[in-house]
Amino acid sequence: MDFTADSLLSRAAHELSPRADEVIHDVEQCLRREVPELWDEPDIARMTRENVAEHVITMLFGIEHDIEPRRIDPPAGDAERVRRLAQRGKPVTAMLRAFRLAQGHILDRLLEELPRLTSDAEPITAATRKLIALSTEYTDHTSETGVLAFQEQRDRQVQWRLSVVNEASVRVGTTLDIARTAQELADLATEHLADAVTVDLLDTSSGEEPPAKGALVVHRVAQRSVMVGFPETAYPEAIYGESSVPPQQLHRYPDGSPTARALVTGRPSRHHLGPSASMLLVPLCARGATLGVAQFFRHHKPDAYGDEDLLLAQEIAARAAVAIDNARRYTHARATALALQCSLLPRSTPVQSAVEVACRYLPAAAELGVGGDWYDVIQLSGARVALVVGDVVGHGIHASATMGRLRTAVRTLADIDLPPDELLTHLDDVVIRLSAEVSSEVSDQTDTESAGDIGATCLYAIYDPVAGCCTLARAGHVLPTVMTRDGTADILELPAGPPLGLGGLPFESAEIDLPEGSLIALYTDGLIEALDHDIEAGLTRLRHALAQSSTSLEATCDTVLETLLPADRPHDDVALLLARTHTLGDSQVATWDVDADPAEVARVRASVSEQLTTWGLEELDFTTELVVSELVTNAIRYGRPPIQLRLIHDRTLMCEVADAGSTTPHLRRARVFDEGGRGLFLVAQLAEHWGTRHARRGKTVWAECAPGTPELFSNAAALDVEGLPQVV
Repeated sequence: MDFTADSLLSRAAHELSPRADEVIHDVEQCLRREVPELWDEPDIARMTRENVAEHVITMLFGIEHDIEPRRIDPPAGDAERVRRLAQRGKPVTAMLRAFRLAQGHILDRLLEELPRLTSDAEPITAATRKLIALSTEYTDHTSETGVLAFQEQRDRQVQWRLSVVNEASVRVGTTLDIARTAQELADLATEHLADAVTVDLLDTSSGEEPPAKGALVVHRVAQRSVMVGFPETAYPEAIYGESSVPPQQLHRYPDGSPTARALVTGRPSRHHLGPSASMLLVPLCARGATLGVAQFFRHHKPDAYGDEDLLLAQEIAARAAVAIDNARRYTHARATALALQCSLLPRSTPVQSAVEVACRYLPAAAELGVGGDWYDVIQLSGARVALVVGDVVGHGIHASATMGRLRTAVRTLADIDLPPDELLTHLDDVVIRLSAEVSSEVSDQTDTESAGDIGATCLYAIYDPVAGCCTLARAGHVLPTVMTRDGTADILELPAGPPLGLGGLPFESAEIDLPEGSLIALYTDGLIEALDHDIEAGLTRLRHALAQSSTSLEATCDTVLETLLPADRPHDDVALLLARTHTLGDSQVATWDVDADPAEVARVRASVSEQLTTWGLEELDFTTELVVSELVTNAIRYGRPPIQLRLIHDRTLMCEVADAGSTTPHLRRARVFDEGGRGLFLVAQLAEHWGTRHARRGKTVWAECAPGTPELFSNAAALDVEGLPQVV
């Protein structure tokens, strides 16, 4: 039989077609040896096996029917297999090599058939040349189509991965809350990458060194699953560590488990948990420290995790790790600042009769950090009390430390009984000096938080329960609110004062009457300012809140905060101080005008003794007579008229002698033969406290005596007058 090249090839393909299964088997075995990466995943192996069969049958059919290679349609599953290879991160060279090997094997089998059909060398040679050309053209065409499909899929994969990474940069780490950041990672991953995600953070990690070997204690901070009961019931405990871990609970990963290895080594890994489940273990690493581990699970999905999935999981986990580390560091810094702030605020208010007080401090929301708001209640002489509220500009440890320094300065200045306007003047100087110190250190610091000038506002008020009046001065601070007993709440109009730290501008004080039972509210701007309303609206809401009847000041504080502040943390620090006034009536105060005559001392002593008997304080008679004698004698000798003696019976007995002189008495040690100089020494020994306060005109020397005060002289027989001045 005479053959042409075309008929010979057609006949060879026809003869080989019944043995196509044998050819398919041989090609499959060849590919398993030469291209093993196409067989390491079950679904890819299945598709490769099906694709080999389709290619063998398609090529034999095309040769048998003399179809041009470029007119032969590739197998229907070819493009899907190529796309799957691209999805799994298989190299395109593996696909091309598989094409060449398969076509080469089919070519060899066809060439073996030619001598069996004819012995004529000429048609065999012609057929061989045509077969090589056909095979090469078919391989090139198939490879070209496959490469285009592969590249299109790779481009789609890259774009999708970039979109997921970009979405992660937007959605993960929106706050400085650790648990919320971890949950954001879990939510994002379950939408794009996994059926279930768990995020565990090391409970004892310092963030400085990788965790040591052993049973690792972790904290389950976030998890999400789109399938009921998954992943807890999907695979063995050897992989998962514990079969079921409630959210926000501690648990342990045993040494040697895949998760423990990931935590110790910091290396990610892939795991096949069975024919229908796979897992990615990705350590959360930031700044050289392992913070925890994220676990991504797939269940009952045809696609097991591949290298590309692991790379994507690493990228989004890396962003989450940085955000978690930032949140962890911020949480630590915030906790430190809050602890410092709370330690610098008064732990309790002093016991006094002038006012009943209730106070609150609320730090700002986590994003802003702890600020420098503070309040204070300071007991002063004459049964008076100082009420203070201040606000340091800024947030963080620096603001808290500055607040502590200013609060200490206010207490020091209050201890010398300065009027409110003078106290703020001195406090302004303190802030200016602190700003100068900070500015000189800016060039040596990398932390910009502490750089720049210090700014603060302050409101200082002194309430006198004897006179029933309050003297106030402010330095750039918001105005206080006063509610009288009839339920009317008004904003006090005080002279404007500049914020602390400007210097060179005066402060003015105002005096107002506060009848018994009045309620004065001092606060910082964080209470009345908010994003959804201005200060005027906040003041209106404050007045309405104060006007509501409450059983106690503590309840009133709660009502004010609930009315003016959001349910979560406020946008700025809030300090609130409520004070309800009390007065000391005539039955608790006794006053005598004293002439500038030494003979007055005896009369004053007798009057004091009579008053103490009326008050039932006979046990203080001897001590008080000595103190009054010394103070009145000093005022007569060294002061200027008019002179006035006042006794105040409150929790203690306060003795005050006022005169128009400005000379301040000082305690000194008298020499043996000095005739004077021991009066204030006696006062200091007999009284619990003593001091001097200055007014616009003159001064007041005061001493405080209390029942049970140790006395130098318990009776007249113990009085050794040698070396002491005689009491007139």
